[in-house]
Amino acid sequence: MKNEKRSLSIGFQIAFALVFILMLAVLELNKNTLVGFITIIIVSGSAFMVYLKRISRMRWPFKAMFWGSWLVLFAMTLFFTWPPVRAIKAVDHKNPVKTDIVTVKNGQLRGVLSEDGIIEIYAGIPYAKSPVGELRWKAPEPAEDWKGVLEADEFAPMSMQPTHLPIYNSLAQIIGFHDYKISLKDNFTPPVSEDSLYLNIWKPAGMQEDLPVIVYVHGGSLQTGQPWYADYSGEGLAREGVIVVNMGYRLGVFGFYADEELINESPVGTTGNYGLLDQIEALRWVQENIAAFGGDPSNVTLAGESAGSASVSALCVSPLAKGLFKRAVLESSTVVPVNPTHSFRSLKDALKSGAALKKKYGCSNVSEMREIKAEDIVSAADSEHHITVDGYALIKTPYESYLAGEMNEAEILHGYNRRESDAFLIFGHAKLKNYEGMVKGYFGKYAEEVLKLYPAVTDEEAKDNWREIWGAVFFDYPHYCLNRMAVRNHIPVYQYYFTKENGRLGPWHSGEEVYLYGNIPGDSNLYDETDRNLSKIMKSYFLNFAKTGDPNGEGLPTWEQNLSSSDVMEFGTNISMIEEREHELFAILDKWQGWMSK
Repeated sequence: MKNEKRSLSIGFQIAFALVFILMLAVLELNKNTLVGFITIIIVSGSAFMVYLKRISRMRWPFKAMFWGSWLVLFAMTLFFTWPPVRAIKAVDHKNPVKTDIVTVKNGQLRGVLSEDGIIEIYAGIPYAKSPVGELRWKAPEPAEDWKGVLEADEFAPMSMQPTHLPIYNSLAQIIGFHDYKISLKDNFTPPVSEDSLYLNIWKPAGMQEDLPVIVYVHGGSLQTGQPWYADYSGEGLAREGVIVVNMGYRLGVFGFYADEELINESPVGTTGNYGLLDQIEALRWVQENIAAFGGDPSNVTLAGESAGSASVSALCVSPLAKGLFKRAVLESSTVVPVNPTHSFRSLKDALKSGAALKKKYGCSNVSEMREIKAEDIVSAADSEHHITVDGYALIKTPYESYLAGEMNEAEILHGYNRRESDAFLIFGHAKLKNYEGMVKGYFGKYAEEVLKLYPAVTDEEAKDNWREIWGAVFFDYPHYCLNRMAVRNHIPVYQYYFTKENGRLGPWHSGEEVYLYGNIPGDSNLYDETDRNLSKIMKSYFLNFAKTGDPNGEGLPTWEQNLSSSDVMEFGTNISMIEEREHELFAILDKWQGWMSK
């Protein structure tokens, strides 16, 4: 009997310890406050003692009540110590040194210095009026003047977008990025708001003059994202003598909803491109104000990744963006194909989708739509996140504009990654039994040509082939289209192909950013010296391009222009020019799209 009790006691202790550790893990992953951890430690310790002294000798119904009560107390703790909403600071060290006061068009502002004093950061600078109330679904209006000195020391809220539980984001970091650190410094969630038209600036400290400027547009499928993410922070490039600017812009339904009534309401007859118009307004702000920070407004490079790159692609042919930037960097997306494969739709389709949305919310006019709380309509982001030809921001499709020789950029640097599709096919891999059906369902009469080029006799081959095809359609081929249009219009063009594996994202979608922007953490074990050396080289190419329009420089492997639209610079273990690998598939996609470049 004693051995049986001892066995039960040990079993209970093991079960109790496992549940206790799980509770602490949930609190950490969910970013609950320190009070939550203290509460659970105290409650669990008390519960453990009570169980050993009293409940362990009682019958199972009482033991079940014990476990249930403990879990209820945990649930209450989880709820009452939920992570608060808190703005992201421009720097994460205590008592940062403030910069000198800078005077811009709308007033005076002051930023903060990096911990080593090398970089000045100015965060949360308004570049347009808050697009709320009657300004929802209107073109952005210039920012209003402010009184006093604006303390630009924390980032503005990210643009309104669907959000997940903090624990979901933590698990994504663990599973997708393999990059999670246990900390009590991040026990909060960043704010999300419809009031998000602010920009951020990183510059070398001290008096500067005529520095090259890089303006970055973040990605996120035009539905999500924020302009302060560490991978593309401006700090890495600013340390090398350039100024980096990025901005928030309207996303999802707030940025890309279209309606006939809005066309009639607009003095220029536009609808559906409010997020794109925000980006243009931010570029105008840069032209008017960047000299105050030591930047050269005549030497602006516009860069973006994923949906940000799709935006850059559209801005390259927007008449409203003419003269607002000089050259373009496009990472992992363009909208140059005859029929862009993502982030783009016709005005007819946009209006149809907008009408359906209005009906869904039971509204008869735009005024009623404007009365809906942002939190209640934000979920419509999954249907309203496409650029369109609105007759104002875009007069023609990018394809048509390039055919007509109408574009804004003087030079182009662009490219994509080896495993672009992996992040998007985690739950959509092909198997041998459905592979042919998937290809035929997508390519129609051209399916047999694709299957001949990518035959499969095993599940693994089907999976790899579909991953290759999907990545080519949505990412690789659009860059092939852009490159040919650049050559056609005599625009110097340099293309890369990122292949570097590492302990984090590797060559997945967005995996190149931490290299290109020079932000590999010095203390990260997910990268080694080969990664840091590659980042140094990629960053040097980027800096040279931003300064002169030519990425080449002393000590760097020669990066040749892609005049044949087949010669790309590989960034990986190998750093040299190679031949692009998917041209046979591209030829099929040309027929599928109806491509004509002459």
